[in-house]
Amino acid sequence: MTTIGLIGSGNIGSTVARLAVAAGHDVVLSNSRGPQTLQDLVAELGPKARAATPAEAAAAGDIVVVTVPLRAYRDVPVEPLAGKVVIDTNNYYPERDGVFDALEDGSTTTGELLQQHLPQAHVVKGFNNIWFDHLRTLARPAGSADRSALPIAGDDPAAKRAVTEFFDSLGYDTVDAGPLAENWRAQRDTPVYVTPYGVFGELPGTPASAQVVREALAAAKPTAA
Repeated sequence: MTTIGLIGSGNIGSTVARLAVAAGHDVVLSNSRGPQTLQDLVAELGPKARAATPAEAAAAGDIVVVTVPLRAYRDVPVEPLAGKVVIDTNNYYPERDGVFDALEDGSTTTGELLQQHLPQAHVVKGFNNIWFDHLRTLARPAGSADRSALPIAGDDPAAKRAVTEFFDSLGYDTVDAGPLAENWRAQRDTPVYVTPYGVFGELPGTPASAQVVREALAAAKPTAA
């Protein structure tokens, strides 16, 4: 099994950690407030989890999930992520993150921003289009008729294969949305964002097959962020 590093342990980060531990992976959690603030979550997750600093989580992970507010992406440690597969969950909310001109005018994407910050890492966009409670509850074993799919985007084929295998272990199929420049297709307010999996804030969710996700990605219209 794989060690998953988490930079950010909020709703998505903690949900990924729970799914990863359930799948047999080790997890190393971190946040901006220090390992001591994660002790309750680590205790809940059990012996396959530990808390660390972001740099330690980056160094420990075979795959590292960056799940921080977009405004903080420049704080992600660079050196320990060189050569690593990095899953970027970030979404752009100007009211929270401040205005990013390059996102407003559509000249780049959130995934490309993180890739520019981590030039030696292999960034794959993922986990950014689903509400965390739907992510938690829609996981299904491989071959299940009601298995859901999640979109990914990235420039490195080997990194996308690693993420696909990881998602499979968590209970999800994947749909390849193309290179990192295409991750706008899964950003907020696009057809594949949240709604294929049900109503935001409501359980149970609705399984979204690979075909449903593929059609939603194709229906996205290129606009500024």
